[in-house]
Amino acid sequence: MPTPATRASLIGLALASGLLAGPARADFQSCLAGIQAQAAGAGVSAQTFRAATANIAYDDKVIELSQAQPEFKTPIWDYMSALVDEERVEDGRAAMRQHAQALANAEARYGVDRHTIAAVWGVESNFGKNLGKMPLVQSLATLACSSNRRRDFFRSELIATLKIIERGDIEASRLTGSWAGAFGQTQFMPTTYQRLAVDGDGDGRRDVVDSVADAVASTANFLRVAKWSNGQPWGYEVRLPRGFNVAAAGRKNKHAVGHWASLGVTRVDGKALTGDGPAGIIAPAGINGPAFLVTKNFDAIYSYNAAESYGLAIAVLSDRLRGRPGVQADWPTDDPPLSRAERRDLQTRLTARGYDVGEPDGKVGSKTREAIKEIERQLGMPATGRPGGKVLEALRRG
Repeated sequence: MPTPATRASLIGLALASGLLAGPARADFQSCLAGIQAQAAGAGVSAQTFRAATANIAYDDKVIELSQAQPEFKTPIWDYMSALVDEERVEDGRAAMRQHAQALANAEARYGVDRHTIAAVWGVESNFGKNLGKMPLVQSLATLACSSNRRRDFFRSELIATLKIIERGDIEASRLTGSWAGAFGQTQFMPTTYQRLAVDGDGDGRRDVVDSVADAVASTANFLRVAKWSNGQPWGYEVRLPRGFNVAAAGRKNKHAVGHWASLGVTRVDGKALTGDGPAGIIAPAGINGPAFLVTKNFDAIYSYNAAESYGLAIAVLSDRLRGRPGVQADWPTDDPPLSRAERRDLQTRLTARGYDVGEPDGKVGSKTREAIKEIERQLGMPATGRPGGKVLEALRRG
């Protein structure tokens, strides 16, 4: 999880920072020496600094990832289908049963309902299964010593990481995560960890990597600080009237629920709107797709990663974990999105046809997209590389 500056903007930060990979690589050790002096001023001992940086090297892979320009914009229906599928719902319910006490304690202590906490956990790391494998100290040191205008940003994250090690909350070997420094069960950035991580299991440490109790309590604390109001829904799906002015929509364009009702907005089942307090309307796929009335609690979820699609995935997953239905209206596409299980099936069938797509893991990377494009060309379809229902059905028919 990023600081409120948002993980979604980190790639932009790196691209805007004027990365100077060649000179920075040559000057890596002297750069680290400069950071050590700054870290010492923040309370990081020379012993901790030396131990944490002894075996690190300038990491070209981090620079490559920071500069990556996404070639494929994921449609909202594909994004939601991969993050909120039956597999994740069932895994989430199992995780909630296994860690019921930790979630109940976090809910009681911070006033954030357990289903929302669990939904963040599920979207961020698939309930602790995908924590990231890149060593934080090495990744952040590389970025701090490669950056120009953003040098201070990455240095502060690196020093915050060193302070975690200094305090003994988490062992250095367990501090792995994304290329940009997010780590743990619910993907905190180090400076956000320093501000908001808490000890949920009472052992005196704030271990958001190996302690589920610490991770879920810290997530609840984040949402509390973001002004979560327990007992209030995040929102719900609605039906927009014909001719609705989409310019009136927007998460920030909040009005009393009665205002939206007066415009003809109803719940998706046609019943009257309910709820108190201001609410906005979001229509992530446009006027012809599903629409949602969202409250200030949606804003609290949004602040975790500052993307409406991300916030919606957490919100809908939290509903599914409560036993409620998912998105009811149809997405505006004639090519159905695929669940992770269906994506694995697609990759397995591509492999059987001789395409090298790597392990069938449901994660659609460049190899899978190129193979899909080839299949689409054979079928006389536009070569989009999108993992959709039409391509999968064609492969199933042989």
